[in-house]
Amino acid sequence: MKISFYILTLFLVLTSCEKPDPELQKQNLSGYWEIKTVKMPDGEKKIFDINTVVDHIEINGDSGARTKVSPKFDGTFTTNGVSEDFTLKIEEDSLRMYYKTPFDEWKETVIEAKDSTLTVKNRDNKIYTYSKFKKFEVFE
Repeated sequence: MKISFYILTLFLVLTSCEKPDPELQKQNLSGYWEIKTVKMPDGEKKIFDINTVVDHIEINGDSGARTKVSPKFDGTFTTNGVSEDFTLKIEEDSLRMYYKTPFDEWKETVIEAKDSTLTVKNRDNKIYTYSKFKKFEVFE
């Protein structure tokens, strides 16, 4: 009985410590993402219940663009046309997004990128968690 408990515990520890595959994460970045929480470096957490703006991320190979868009009730989006281009690089077994604008340069580290969840850490050690945006369901 004890030996099976130890084997099960060891199995759970080994499988829970598995690092995400950056190539698989890259495949899950594209889409419309709605911010849910921001965890500050001091541990404080800010929760976003309602968002008027979502991030549209589009990936093309090892590069992409992030555009802020506003969802409309008819299922379309409006934007101010400003987007931030980035390059994807795998470093130290992590997927990184390198941004460069005329005004600044920065990087974000992808912690998790699944079909419905995206978590990134920025240069200020803030951790942003997003969920896939679901279009508005208007009563018919």
